[in-house]
Amino acid sequence: MKLWDKGYQIEKAVEEFTVGNDRELDLHLAKYDVQGSLAHAQILHEIGILTDNDIQGIEREIKEILVSIEQGTFTIEENFEDVHSKVEHLLTEKLGDAGKKIHTARSRNDQVLMDMHLFCKEEIKTIRALIKQLFDRLITLSETHKEVLIPGYTHLQIAMPSSFGLWFGAYAEALIDDIYFLNAALKIADQNPLGSAAGYGSSFPINRTSTTHKMGFATLKYNSVAAQMSRGKMEKSISFALASTSGTLAKFAMDVCLYMSQNFGFLTFPAHLTTGSSIMPHKKNPDVFELIRGKCNKIQALPTELTLLINNLPSGYHRDFQLLKESLFSGLFNVKSCLQISEFMLQHIIINKEAINDKKYDYLYSVEVVNREVQNGLSFREAYQKVGQLIEAGQYSPDKDVNHTHEGSIGNLCNKEIEAKMDTALAG
Repeated sequence: MKLWDKGYQIEKAVEEFTVGNDRELDLHLAKYDVQGSLAHAQILHEIGILTDNDIQGIEREIKEILVSIEQGTFTIEENFEDVHSKVEHLLTEKLGDAGKKIHTARSRNDQVLMDMHLFCKEEIKTIRALIKQLFDRLITLSETHKEVLIPGYTHLQIAMPSSFGLWFGAYAEALIDDIYFLNAALKIADQNPLGSAAGYGSSFPINRTSTTHKMGFATLKYNSVAAQMSRGKMEKSISFALASTSGTLAKFAMDVCLYMSQNFGFLTFPAHLTTGSSIMPHKKNPDVFELIRGKCNKIQALPTELTLLINNLPSGYHRDFQLLKESLFSGLFNVKSCLQISEFMLQHIIINKEAINDKKYDYLYSVEVVNREVQNGLSFREAYQKVGQLIEAGQYSPDKDVNHTHEGSIGNLCNKEIEAKMDTALAG
């Protein structure tokens, strides 16, 4: 069944090419399609297109379809082009003419727009919740290990003292910036496109404000052409949020892989959370974080991919838009899985509290020695040159009192302020 069926058969090769994997992808939209169909049917009832008996039957059957979706028994067979045609078929099969009326005053264009807006709203909220879980884990680890020192690096060279408290807390605060991106994407998704039809509205007096409230949208896309032009723009806005989140996760995963290597030895994980080598019996590899790094680096290409799909298309609908779903869905699902596995792995992280005691980190405190000389009256430039010359001459040795003083300053993490900042960001 096709919503555009006019009585002729389309060539099988053309059908297979144009449908692609829409049936599989549309299973993720099924819940939202029937929710939107219910709201649309209620509006058609209000303007007299559907009778009282019609709307009662549609409401009853849509509840049945929702149950099948929730139970995982809803399918889209090959004789259906997409979720929209399958839902209309089920309603027509059970209700006859009432099912045939439900497409009045809408197009498949605004129908899929509505599905995508509802779906993306829920996905964004889920990702925000997963970020908050990871954020909470990072803050807890930051507090737990705030006194454990590790070397900081610049240019991959030993630089100044840092701590696991700072390291974990840094990634926690970085996630707040990702929430900002998601908030912006959510605001774009939270607009009702239903009623724009094929992009040029409908002559039926449907109440678009009513469907906006029924489906829980904050507002609607008032201009029907603007609603149609949002196809791709919404997905692109979400892709930037996904890329931002992925950038944070990829950098964190790289740190973990680096710090877990024997050359650093700052942290590790239980053996059952690592993988081995088929030839080297001593290996315990950080495959989880390597895959997080790889998946998240791939997701950071998503904005470019979507831009190339929609770039320079004129206003109105184009079938190119169909290809947005596969790319966006992959990005959404992979970000969720990476957030979940990151939080799970951090539940089991093992911190090396003695790493800082390695002799190669003796120069970490050279800046503190310079600062002490400045406090004793030297200019910074003189103090810098004095300590630098001692190091070059091999006459510098770390000062344990300086080390201890700097350890105290490292503990200033501002985690309470960061938590308040996250709460404000989530409040939107």
